Amino acid sequence: MLQTVGKMHGSNQSGVSEFLLLGISESPEQQRILFWMFLSMYLVTVVGNVLIILAISFDPRLHTPMYFFLANLSFTDLFFVTNTIPKMLVSLQSQNKAISYAGCLTQLYFLVSLVALDNLILATMAYDRYVAICRPLHYTTAMSPGLCILLLTLCWALSVLYGLTHTLLMTRVTFCGSRKIHYIFCEMYVLLRLACSNTQVNHTMLIATGSFIFLAPLGFMIMSYVCIVRAILRIPSASSKYKAFSTCASHLTVVSLFYGTLCMVYLQPLQSYSMKDSVATVMYAVVTPMMNPFIYSLRNKDMHGALGRLLLGKAFQRLT
Repeated sequence: MLQTVGKMHGSNQSGVSEFLLLGISESPEQQRILFWMFLSMYLVTVVGNVLIILAISFDPRLHTPMYFFLANLSFTDLFFVTNTIPKMLVSLQSQNKAISYAGCLTQLYFLVSLVALDNLILATMAYDRYVAICRPLHYTTAMSPGLCILLLTLCWALSVLYGLTHTLLMTRVTFCGSRKIHYIFCEMYVLLRLACSNTQVNHTMLIATGSFIFLAPLGFMIMSYVCIVRAILRIPSASSKYKAFSTCASHLTVVSLFYGTLCMVYLQPLQSYSMKDSVATVMYAVVTPMMNPFIYSLRNKDMHGALGRLLLGKAFQRLT
């Protein structure tokens, strides 16, 4: 569908048949360094997230709502980096910077949808931690398998709708000037800056839908953790307090990293958006998905055990 729309608008309306993804640097020496750096980061991201998914899938002890959502977060991160980095690696290696109009729109669709999905899953994980700590007696019924699947389905539906909305709106935009994108992928703000038609509708929808998809979940997560902190502070045992805090620490770290890097890129006027922001974009598009498996596994004993059993099997069980 996106390819058909892309071809139609690419020939009749956009004025361009392809864009040039120039990336972070145009220096051949720096590009060689960037190729090996991004290849290494991509492989680490893929291996880390695949291990998280496999460990959760094959270990019955991790078949809980928290790890169910974590596995889906890892899948989203895996899909996210695969949408952008392989194309960039090919461009760096072949020096062919071109990406077709339809390919650019397809990349934009998955980028926008998966960022929204990441955000919504993080909000759902915050709700899971809220119920586990503030309503522990109701946890089994409040986080039933049926409800978990329903919440995840809702996250996917909203993300797909969000991505389609902005991608279809982008097909209305006319591009008749520069084709150069100083980024590692087709990014919403950069494409809007290249437009030579009226983009007021795009800006309005970005503000309206962005407030719902990103600010509302962020507000919900903040309120959830205010309640969680209050509940933890009422626990008399110091060891129980530490255990409760430790179950939330990984999620809070990921949320901080996700929103911190996202704000570096998008909390600024469109007119001030420049090539220096490509470094911040690399942070949320590459570094954050790579770090998530490490954050969730470093201090998590259950995850340590599951990964050990997955990789070492019976030898790990004898050691423990």
